[in-house]
Amino acid sequence: MEPSPTTSEIRDEPVDDRHARAEEQLGTTGVAYRAVGAGEATRANLAWWDADADDYQATHGDFLGDAEFVWCPEGVREADAHLLGDVAGKRVLEIGCGQAACARWLAAHGADVVAMDLSAGMLRHAREGNTRTGLAVPLVQATAEALPLATASVDTACSAFGAIPFVTSVDTAFAEVHRVLRPGGRWVFSVTHPMRWIFPDDPGPAGLTVTQPYFDRTPYVEVGDDGVATYVEYHRTLGDYVRALAAAGFRVDDLVEPEWPAGHTRTWGQWSPLRGKLFPGTAIFRTVRL
Repeated sequence: MEPSPTTSEIRDEPVDDRHARAEEQLGTTGVAYRAVGAGEATRANLAWWDADADDYQATHGDFLGDAEFVWCPEGVREADAHLLGDVAGKRVLEIGCGQAACARWLAAHGADVVAMDLSAGMLRHAREGNTRTGLAVPLVQATAEALPLATASVDTACSAFGAIPFVTSVDTAFAEVHRVLRPGGRWVFSVTHPMRWIFPDDPGPAGLTVTQPYFDRTPYVEVGDDGVATYVEYHRTLGDYVRALAAAGFRVDDLVEPEWPAGHTRTWGQWSPLRGKLFPGTAIFRTVRL
């Protein structure tokens, strides 16, 4: 177990009322920036997404749809972006699928899909979505750092704000994706743009002032009174992602930084029109397995 944060390491952060029930259930009382081992991080994020699954779906379900592929809060849709190419007849793995709307979109477009998530709570919503749509996408509970699939068994892998920000070792996760992909297969994933790390997690004016060093990779950790993590998210720079992808055997073909679309008024967590018009909120990496 990692050491508890000292008082000086705990910072006051804006409270997001949407997360109040999960925080109460898990006993979250503060925020720290400290090292977190793989075991503590996995336990924390499994418990977090199980606790938050119902509220997450209630808040974002309409925007994400039952069988739509939305890459990010800016509303980039795979139907328009074509980042995965033609998926018909392809074996596709979605990592960190949540309620699996993306996976069902892929299935509706002819892909043979497997959807994977760490959280049983999110997979429960995925099963309900399967029932509503009649798209029976296979669902697997697993971590991105140990994919339960055979080597070279997948044509395409994708993750839309899924597991990548929450894994302790992005090198391990990318190596696992490389292992299960066939040569020439695409690996496309979206994450919070690393530039956002330097600003407070706030959609309003307070979120326009730099408070955190871009080069500080110390994880963001929510903790209980005992100092044990209840939520963990990791920061990597753009260069960190590029180097990890290259080391794992991927070629980066594109890095998409969506602009905030005109007329898009939705606020999602720290994503908002105010911030979106000034700096990017999402990074989408399109890569190929060598």
